[in-house]
Amino acid sequence: MGRCNCPPGPPGPEGPPGAAGLTGPAGPAGPAGATGATGATGATGPAGATGATGATGATGPAGPAGGVLSFADFFALMPPDNAATVAPGTDVSFPQNGPTSGAAIARTGPSTFNLSAIGTYQVLFQVSVTEAGQLILTLNGADLAYTVVGRATGTSQIVGMALVQTTVINSLLTVRNPAGNAAALTITPLAGGTRPVSAHLVITRIA
Repeated sequence: MGRCNCPPGPPGPEGPPGAAGLTGPAGPAGPAGATGATGATGATGPAGATGATGATGATGPAGPAGGVLSFADFFALMPPDNAATVAPGTDVSFPQNGPTSGAAIARTGPSTFNLSAIGTYQVLFQVSVTEAGQLILTLNGADLAYTVVGRATGTSQIVGMALVQTTVINSLLTVRNPAGNAAALTITPLAGGTRPVSAHLVITRIA
């Protein structure tokens, strides 16, 4: 039988797809995108441990000494250490010296006493007086109105106690029959017995 030289027939139907080939290598990374918005602040973490104690600071200067800084006792004996009467506006005399400590408190006369340092002084006095009357402390010649003591009747002592603050050095203190009072005061001699009776002025610097 001889070969036919006939023309080719039409293409046959497409066959099914072949199996997928292997994945090729990854391409290069693309450019970075824009930065996103900042997120919300997270919750506060727990407190850290307490640090070590720092070194002790330097010691401060010492404060002023407390208690009694100085004192002085001045006294009179009656008789004979005061005039027969102490007129209004006149100071009581305490011409004799009792125990003292320090030099801040000293007499400048029978009835005047110098407080040399600026500070606070406790002042005590007692005087036997025959009449009803009053006594007052003065500082640099001025009455200290809050220190007036007195009595309306009787023949007992007049006793005073006060704190006096000075604002200048060398202030002068006295015990006075206040000016304007009617009566001169008799500093009672031999009160209650046969011995001269003492009157005392005790000044103590406390600050």
